[in-house]
Amino acid sequence: MTSSAYNHITAFGNLLSAWKRAAKGKRGSCSAALFEHQVADRILELQMELRDNRYKPGSYTHFLIHDPKKRRISAAPFRDRVVHHALCAEIEPRFEQLFIPDSYANRRGKGTHLAIDRLQQFSRCYRYVLRLDVVQHFASIDHELLLGILSRHIPESDVMDLVRRIVRSGDDILREQYEPHYFPGDDLLSACRPRGLPIGNLTSQFWSNCYLHPFDLFVKRGLGCRAYLRYVDDFALFSNSKRELWRWKEAIVERLAELRLTLHMNSAQVQPCRVGIPWLGFVVFPEHRRLKSRKVRDARRRLIDRLNAYHEGQISFAELDATVQGWVNYLQYGDTWGLRRKILGGLVINARRSNGRVA
Repeated sequence: MTSSAYNHITAFGNLLSAWKRAAKGKRGSCSAALFEHQVADRILELQMELRDNRYKPGSYTHFLIHDPKKRRISAAPFRDRVVHHALCAEIEPRFEQLFIPDSYANRRGKGTHLAIDRLQQFSRCYRYVLRLDVVQHFASIDHELLLGILSRHIPESDVMDLVRRIVRSGDDILREQYEPHYFPGDDLLSACRPRGLPIGNLTSQFWSNCYLHPFDLFVKRGLGCRAYLRYVDDFALFSNSKRELWRWKEAIVERLAELRLTLHMNSAQVQPCRVGIPWLGFVVFPEHRRLKSRKVRDARRRLIDRLNAYHEGQISFAELDATVQGWVNYLQYGDTWGLRRKILGGLVINARRSNGRVA
């Protein structure tokens, strides 16, 4: 018997709304345009596959980005992205009411700038901070553990069957990114456990939060940390006691091992908040924020590249302006007025395009 939740996921109206969300900002792409052609027929076809239990996720397209480290992005076929949006529309509200308030990223109203604001707020109230981040987070996510966490809040067997298909479509898709790590009790076959979520999937971003939700509860309730926040796999814990933070670090290593995750130990240090906390591209101090030096270099290089592209007729002025405005909007959340004036003041936009390049 089909559950009401699965009926809602596969309803024509829900799939149509999912298509609109998946196509937002993507209608210029070939895959989105092909789906949009005779979109009603394509949604009906997708609906029948889902309801007849014939739906199978397609193959991923892979490409590399450097931001700043090399990452392998895996893009699902557009029709699969429609299914991802349709599924998340049904199950995401169940988990949203469970997540702690200070879990950020990939949540409505919980973006980068709010996470920076919250970190700075904590830094004004506490003397010390413990910053942590997970090694190869998306490549390390264990499928068996993830499905167990999801099934606690998705009792419908048909919905879980769809979840399993999507999860397993990314089986070992980041194998090359994962360095095998053995945890207490492992045997030689443990290295063969299915793992990894494709970076780029809407579901992957959402399931990352689900996967780390038990850890969030452990920090808040088990350790009793009152000032804690997480942005994807970056954590920050605050206290007025160095000894307490070091003790928490040891407990966190053990708890993350239960999720088959490890920390970058070299950067897992307790430090005074007054020296500045590296966080989401900024160095955050109790009373001000600075952009990381690397971010300044990257931004200047990108702006010059886009200006050269404009001068050579490769992009329009509107596209150049969008790049500049996006950069300015990002920087406005730091104390960067002088930096903006210095970099933007050094860019000269010619009235007429030429073949010359900007130095």
